[in-house]
Amino acid sequence: MKKTIVIVDDHILIAKALEGIIGNFSEFEVVYVCESGKDLIQKFEEGNIIPDIILMDVSMPIMDGFETAAWVTKNHPDIKVMALSMQGDDNSVIKMIKNGAKGYLLKNTHPKDLEVALTRLNTDGFFYPEWASKIIFSNLNNNNIETSVKISEREKEFLKYTVTELSYKEIADRMCCSPRTVESYRDQLCEKLDLKTRVGLAVFAIKNGFAN
Repeated sequence: MKKTIVIVDDHILIAKALEGIIGNFSEFEVVYVCESGKDLIQKFEEGNIIPDIILMDVSMPIMDGFETAAWVTKNHPDIKVMALSMQGDDNSVIKMIKNGAKGYLLKNTHPKDLEVALTRLNTDGFFYPEWASKIIFSNLNNNNIETSVKISEREKEFLKYTVTELSYKEIADRMCCSPRTVESYRDQLCEKLDLKTRVGLAVFAIKNGFAN
């Protein structure tokens, strides 16, 4: 069964073009298009299909992508929001992720890369291309974690890498330790924070004071 997608973009020509592109993907289908966050909420309230994924523009009138992503995360946490925008600045990327987006792509992304990104978003739970990972990483700040849980300096260092595309082996190389040690950091943090996956750790790293 194909994964369902809703496109939220006030530029109808772009939205329809995306719909046509995704129509050629074997694993995904667009079920409808919305012109704003309010339009999306209205369609949900009218009983339309709740999709697996939302492709969401950042800059929209009435209710922008930031506000809409936060609403979706609060009311439909199982939906994976992928920001798709002309804006690739630090503030937009970090704010969308803080508001619940699980991925971020630019609108000049090649259709083949879009399909890969959607597939990774579906299977892994998140997808950030290398340029977005660099923005997230560069905005991390170890000194601002807001939690009562005691986190060691090495665990903080590991948390920084959870938002990148690096494998655990590659993280181990960066941290100059063994993959088994990295796995122990992961397991300890998951236990301390009551989390189950790397996605959860990455979201924690972003939402709990790392971003400037």
